[in-house]
Amino acid sequence: MEFDVGSILEGKVTGITKFGAFVSLGEHKSGLVHISEIANTYVNDIHDHLQEGQTVKVKVLAVDENGRINLSIKRAQPAPQGAAQSGGRSAGAHGPRRPSQQHPAAGVRHGHGAAVQSAAPMTAEESFEAKLKAFMTESEGRISDWNHAMDKRGRKR
Repeated sequence: MEFDVGSILEGKVTGITKFGAFVSLGEHKSGLVHISEIANTYVNDIHDHLQEGQTVKVKVLAVDENGRINLSIKRAQPAPQGAAQSGGRSAGAHGPRRPSQQHPAAGVRHGHGAAVQSAAPMTAEESFEAKLKAFMTESEGRISDWNHAMDKRGRKR
C-alpha cells in the first residue's frame, strides 16, 4: 500500500519516545508523529496525550526516499475554533511577530527587499526550503551590514 502525502489514515500507537510516537499503519508499515505534530497545544510529555495501543487518525506529511513516513495527528483533525492562520500563533502575550520572524510563504519582505510569494500550498519539504532560504538571505544581509559598520570604524580586513 502506497501512502499518499495528504491522506488521512487510521493507525495504532506502537511506541512512545521523548521526541514522538510511532504509529502502525498496517502491512508492516509504521510512521513517526513528531512531538510538535501531536496536539495544537504545547506538548511537554507525550504520555499526557497518547497511550500505546491507542487508535489515532493521522495525516501523511511526507514519505522520504528511504520509505520513512512522517505523520501528524493535529493536522488530521479540524482546526480549533479561533486558531490564527499564521501556523497557530497569534499576537497574544508576546505581542505581534516582527516581519523578520514571519513565515516566508506569507509574502512578507525579508532583509534586503526579497519578497517570497506562494502560489500554492507548500509541502513540508518546500516549506522548510523556503524558510531556510529566507533565513540565509536575512543572515547574509545582517553579516554584510555588520561588516560594513565595522569597516567604517577602521577595522582592517
